Amino acid sequence: MKLFYAAGASSLAPHILLEESGMHYTLERVNLDTKIWKGGEYRQVNPKNYVPALAITDSYILTECAVILEYIGKQVADRNLIAIYGGETYWKQRIWLNYIATELHKNFISPFRKGNWLPNTADSKSFVYKRALPRLKFVDNALKQQDYLVNNEFSAPDAYLFVITNWIKRLGYNFDDFKNLQSFDASMRARPAVQRVLQQEGRPHSLQDDVKC
Repeated sequence: MKLFYAAGASSLAPHILLEESGMHYTLERVNLDTKIWKGGEYRQVNPKNYVPALAITDSYILTECAVILEYIGKQVADRNLIAIYGGETYWKQRIWLNYIATELHKNFISPFRKGNWLPNTADSKSFVYKRALPRLKFVDNALKQQDYLVNNEFSAPDAYLFVITNWIKRLGYNFDDFKNLQSFDASMRARPAVQRVLQQEGRPHSLQDDVKC
């Protein structure tokens, strides 16, 4: 499998899950400013022009973070990254994957940002924080007295949630109102697979604060 990614983007989640899975995979870095990868125009891989994309074969390519996470988890049933279809745990995981995708991920994408990145002006950062705040509080409350989202065991939704807590840190938001999310972030950063992934990806695209909305 080949994962198309950009450092620090939502593709961080499937990168983590691939590393946790123990499966063999390769990485292809995408420049989200130019929409280019080493093979040429990225839209030839994913017409949506954003990451992640997971190439199973040259002609079989998955997109959308939550879908890719479920696919990876299904390939290694013994790792308990996604539960068996139909059970209570599976549906709880699906609920979280969809919630993170629709209520958190998309609300972190400001229409006033510069370029194809996270909010990168003071106004856009403030706009995103106000919009995401009630959703972050909901997740923070769900993490009371537990380290992970479902059954207090690491699974696919946690890899996706780490994208969000990583963005909180990158954007300089305060964790004071989200102590449980802060503990979650620390637990994730302590995982060897996460440490390897962060080292592999390197420094994310810088977020400039010098352009007014």
